[in-house]
Amino acid sequence: MNSNKLKGRIVEVFGTQGAFAEALGVPQRAVSQKLKNKRELTRTDIERWCELLKIEREDIADYFFTE
Repeated sequence: MNSNKLKGRIVEVFGTQGAFAEALGVPQRAVSQKLKNKRELTRTDIERWCELLKIEREDIADYFFTE
């Protein structure tokens, strides 16, 4: 996962990780742990994150499957 790119997108769209976590309906800590690879990011998570962050299908690999 390219956590720096994801963090940048979160700030771009939501302003803060806290606001993004609130939109997801999860604690900010859960988002932080997933960005740090301490908790698994499931396929369902990826789909929801893409929806909220307006990440196009063709860009998914750039955010979630590269370092």
